[in-house]
Amino acid sequence: MSRVIELYDTTLRDGTQAENFNLSVDDKIKVCRQLDRIGIDFIEGGWPGSNPLAVEFFKKMQDVELKQAKLAAFGSTRHFQKKPEHDGNLQALLAAKTPAITIFGKSWDIHVIDALRIELKDNLTIIEDSLAFLRPQVEHLLYDAEHFFDGFKNNREYCLATIGRAIAGGAETIILCDTNGGTLPQEIPAIMERVKQFVAEQGKEVKIGIHPHNDSETAVANALISVDMGASQVQGTINGFGERCGNANLTSIIPAIVFKMGLECKVGKYIDCLYTTARMVNELANLPHNRYQPYVGESSFAHKAGIHVSAVQRNPMTYEHIEPAKVGNVRRVLISDQSGRANVLMKARKYGLDLESSDPRMANIVKELKELENRGYQYEAAEASFELLMRRALGLHQDYFDLEAFRVMNHKYDISKNPLTEATIRLWVNGQAEHTAAMGDGPVNALDKALRKALIRFYPSLEDMELHDYKVRVLTGEHGTGAKVRVLVESKDLEESWGTVGVSVNIIEASWQALADSINYKLMKDGKSDS
Repeated sequence: MSRVIELYDTTLRDGTQAENFNLSVDDKIKVCRQLDRIGIDFIEGGWPGSNPLAVEFFKKMQDVELKQAKLAAFGSTRHFQKKPEHDGNLQALLAAKTPAITIFGKSWDIHVIDALRIELKDNLTIIEDSLAFLRPQVEHLLYDAEHFFDGFKNNREYCLATIGRAIAGGAETIILCDTNGGTLPQEIPAIMERVKQFVAEQGKEVKIGIHPHNDSETAVANALISVDMGASQVQGTINGFGERCGNANLTSIIPAIVFKMGLECKVGKYIDCLYTTARMVNELANLPHNRYQPYVGESSFAHKAGIHVSAVQRNPMTYEHIEPAKVGNVRRVLISDQSGRANVLMKARKYGLDLESSDPRMANIVKELKELENRGYQYEAAEASFELLMRRALGLHQDYFDLEAFRVMNHKYDISKNPLTEATIRLWVNGQAEHTAAMGDGPVNALDKALRKALIRFYPSLEDMELHDYKVRVLTGEHGTGAKVRVLVESKDLEESWGTVGVSVNIIEASWQALADSINYKLMKDGKSDS
C-alpha cells in the first residue's frame, strides 16, 4: 500500500493575503464546501482573533457540515507576558470550535530577538506551553514552524530545539515553513534528513509537513521533493495564491502526487474536479484565470496547427504528459471542432440529457460554445447558464417569458445624494402583456425588481428566489470605459444556489442576460420537480 499524503489548504487564510485577492464570508463558505467535496484533509479558515469577518466566518461554519475535511483555525503562540489561559489569541482559537487548530511559532533566532524581543529560551517556553494548553481541548493540533529553513541555515541546533518543544507540547504534525520562499530544491534533502532524524529521536509518532512559499519560483518543486523525502502533509493554496509571490500551488502538487509519484491522497478520488475547483476560486475572487497554469489552465492541453496537432490526433501521449480529463480539463485543438466534446458530454450526463458523441446536434453545441467563449462567456461559475444553453440547442427549453423592451434611468438630482434609479419593463407571459416599473438601489437591482414584479403573479415560486451575489469583470481594457464586461450572478432559493452569466459592452445588457437566465433556470428547475 502506497503512502498517504495529507493535503492542507490555506487559500482562505494565506491565500487571501495576496494582493487583490478578496473573498466575502459567504464566498469563503462556498470554497470550503468545494474543498470538502474534493477530499481536502484540512481547510484553514483564517485567524479567528484577527478581525470581525474571521469571527463571523467561524461562527457560520459551526452550522456547516463538512463530510471529509477538518476545518482548522490558525493563530500564534501565546504572548510572552500572558499565561495560556489568559491569552486572547489562544482563547479565540478555542472559541472558533474547530476540530483542528494550527499555531505558528518562531524557528529563526533572528525573529525571536528582533521581532518578539525575548530571550531564546523564553521562545521555547511559549511554544511548548501554548501547545500543551491547547492539546486536551482540540482533536487535531498542528504546529507551523515559521521561517524554519532560514532558521535552520542560521542556527541549526536552536531551530531543531523549537520543533522539539512543539512535539513535547503535543503537536501531531510539525510543518516546516519556507516563509520567505528563498529555499532552493537542492537544499531540501539534507535538511529533511536531519529533521526526520531529530523527530525520531523525540520518541513520539509525529508527522512532518511542508509549507513552501514561491518567492524563488520553487514552491511546488520544494513541496514535491519534501514529499519524496518523507513529508506526509503538504500545505498550499488553490492556484498558488498567497502573499508576495504566492504559496505552493495545490492544483499542480496534487496531480504530481497522484499521477507522477503514485502516492495516495483523498483528493485522488475526486481529482477530475480539480479544473472546475481552480476556476471556481478565481471566479469568486473576481480574478482572471491564468490560461497558462499547469494542469488546470485553458492552454494546458491546447494544440495549434502543425506537427503537434497531427501527432496528438494520432496519439495524445506525443505532446501531453497526462490525459487532460484526469484533472477535469479538456484537450483543445485550436483549429478543430473536437475541442470541448468530452466536456459537453460530461455535462449532458450530469443534467440528465440524452446526448451521444455521434449526435449531429453535438457539433452545433460545441460550435456555439466556442463562439460564446470567444466573446467572453465562461461557465465554470455559471453552470445554470450552460445547462440552459444545452437545453436550447436540444430543443428542450421552454420560454417562460418574452422580453419586448426595458429601460433603466438614473436621476442624479443632488450632488450630495445617491441618484434615483428606476427600471421599466415590457414582457409577454403566456400570451399576456405585462408592463411594470420598479425603483432600486442601482440599475441592476431596479431591473431585477421590475422583472420579478412582472412575473410574480404568473410564477409565485419566484417569491422564494433572491439574487445572492453579483460580480462584474472587465474583459478587455483596450476600449477604456467602452470595454466588454462579464457579469456573474448567483441566485438562490430555499433548496439550492446557481450561477448565471452575461457578456456585453453594455453592463446593463450583460446583467439582463444573467438575470434572465437566473429566472429561467429557477422556473425550469421548478417545472422539473413538479413533473
